[in-house]
Amino acid sequence: MKRTNRNHPTYWAFLLHRVSGVLLAVFVPVHLYVLSLAINEGALLDEFLRWSSTPVVKLMETGMVVMLAAHLTGGLRLLGLEFLAWYAWQKTALALSVGISLAVGLVFLLNAS
Repeated sequence: MKRTNRNHPTYWAFLLHRVSGVLLAVFVPVHLYVLSLAINEGALLDEFLRWSSTPVVKLMETGMVVMLAAHLTGGLRLLGLEFLAWYAWQKTALALSVGISLAVGLVFLLNAS
């Protein structure tokens, strides 16, 4: 079986949307756990906040913001595919959504430091 359709921009958009969704699904329980620390365990929260100010964690947070933006723009792209007719400009919109996702992550990184 020959798979020639996997080197197409829309396939990569599909893959990015799925991977970002999985990463966000992993992140949400961790985030909720940290929020529970704020309510129940003040000392553990302080230790976690100290750890979260390291550059590696800042970089990981930036990655999560990029994934959130990519998932949002990918979802909007899918809504467009469902409700709009296909036009050649949609390939440009796909590239624009990737650029917006990266720009949002860069703005977050610059504000985080």
